[in-house]
Amino acid sequence: MARPDSLQVRIEQRRADLMRPLTRLYPDPEAVAERLVALVREAHAARPDALRSLDDDRLREPDWFQRQTQLGYAAYADRFAGTLAGVAEHVDHLAGLGVTYLHLMPLLQPRPGPNDGGYAVRDYRTVRPDLGTMGDLRHLATTLRGRGISLCLDLVLNHVAREHDWAAAARAGDPLKRAYFHVFHDRTVPDAYEETLPEVFPDFAPGNFTWDDRLAGWVWTTFNDYQWDLNWANPDVLCEFADIILTLANAGVEVFRLDAIAFLWKRLGTSCQNQPEVHDLTQVLRTVARMAAPAVVFKAEAIVGPADLPAYLGLGDHAGRVSDLAYHNSLMVQVWSMLACRDVALATRALQRLPQPPPTTSWITYLRCHDDIGWAIDDADAAAVGLTGHGHRRFLSDWYSGEFPGSWARGLVFQENPLTGDRRISGSLASLAGLECDDPGAVARILLGHAVILGFGGLPVIWMGDEIGLLNDPDWAAEPAHAADNRWVHRQRMPWPPEDTHGIREGLAHLVRVRSRLPHLHAAVPTEVWDPRDPGVLLVVRRHPSGPLLGAYNVTPEPRTVPDEVLLWLGLNPRSVHDQLTGSVPERAAGAVLMAPYQARWLTPILSR
Repeated sequence: MARPDSLQVRIEQRRADLMRPLTRLYPDPEAVAERLVALVREAHAARPDALRSLDDDRLREPDWFQRQTQLGYAAYADRFAGTLAGVAEHVDHLAGLGVTYLHLMPLLQPRPGPNDGGYAVRDYRTVRPDLGTMGDLRHLATTLRGRGISLCLDLVLNHVAREHDWAAAARAGDPLKRAYFHVFHDRTVPDAYEETLPEVFPDFAPGNFTWDDRLAGWVWTTFNDYQWDLNWANPDVLCEFADIILTLANAGVEVFRLDAIAFLWKRLGTSCQNQPEVHDLTQVLRTVARMAAPAVVFKAEAIVGPADLPAYLGLGDHAGRVSDLAYHNSLMVQVWSMLACRDVALATRALQRLPQPPPTTSWITYLRCHDDIGWAIDDADAAAVGLTGHGHRRFLSDWYSGEFPGSWARGLVFQENPLTGDRRISGSLASLAGLECDDPGAVARILLGHAVILGFGGLPVIWMGDEIGLLNDPDWAAEPAHAADNRWVHRQRMPWPPEDTHGIREGLAHLVRVRSRLPHLHAAVPTEVWDPRDPGVLLVVRRHPSGPLLGAYNVTPEPRTVPDEVLLWLGLNPRSVHDQLTGSVPERAAGAVLMAPYQARWLTPILSR
């Protein structure tokens, strides 16, 4: 049990972290701070004893989510096991894989009908009835915690469903709730914004504003006409979400995925993404959570360009004070790029340009998630290696849709924008990697990709079914609510019992076991991406006091090598270096370590125990 004065100590210690961003955000920061601290005190008083004990554990071990023993898994609860109670019944499957973090996709009450996969939330304090109740959620969180697994839920910050109580009150004429949204009487201001706003879903939700008769105005709707963007310049919105976070934290949620976080702040003449105030808002919410529930961490869902990505883990005044976790979208994109073009030059350039995250934070590394893949290739990075950004993005879309001659991928084009040429891709990992067309290199590609995300440092997350090579769902469009959204092709239902027909789960479990004993892969250890000696082999270095680790990844279907000079630069003896993945000294020839097609090697000076 925490000491009686521990809450007050935390409030005083973190008050500056609260006040600095509030001063930049609102004209009366002291008043907003008083409201937030009152919410903190109320939530802490209601926090269950078991969660207060977890708070104490996390305060003693603040790096818990950075450790090499951490492994994430993401799934839709209904697709994984039907209900929240069903998820609890399959914890053995997760624990057997080594999972310590479970991200369940949106499960709070959405609007009826189309709801963007659950991201149009009607009630943040109620679970979808078909999945269970808040009691079931608390039980699941308790069950997972007993097995060493942290529960992560989505918190949709940018918008609510138009059926949400706030929106309903605004439509009924409540001026306070109308101020929760961006509403305009005519098109003058919306048209000025549209000059610089991109379209997220140009196929089925063109434009960023929707006329609503009951509002008698144009409301901001970045994603769909039924998802109303919130006005975060209104401190009432901030306080509402602080209360929601603390309520869910007291139900046992340990990680919040901050959905669509890049869109929160609107500024005329910009894309209205990645504005500085986004990071101020995140710092305020994180500070509130750390005061009342220190066990909680934040994960930024910032699928943005490489130049904007590092800020979501904190730069400058925000370093270590915003999200604890952020998706390494660039790594995901570059893995698929390397596999398609059999070359690591672009990936090396792009990954080298990203700064190291603050040492108290971690990247989320992943190969696949619930979403489509957008080809976040920076034009300058492409030009530096003799490519054009537009041309390479076009090639990747052609390759992974199976349109390019010789492609082994079987994906679907998602949301083609004829004005920009943007073509994103849907498809399961296994189908994109060639398993659907029985390509002989498919399984090796799948395991190589997982070796990259497991060996890069950070918290790797596996998408449901990737551990057994689930293919695209051929019946994805059979459900009318999904027929217009081909992302459901890779949101399959988990077969029980899952069969490891191709040996993927066995290979993945081996990678996870080896990773768990390598301190080099703790997220606080810096990652170095070295210039390639062989254009088909990615070189990633992790320097730890116990010695360096060289991750070498052959992204081609041909044998490749790692020259001895790479090992010597690291202080590794080429004749006695150990490959942690094989547990032996690797084969050598002509002054180089040999790499089989699509092979990964984790090379260290001694065999770690």
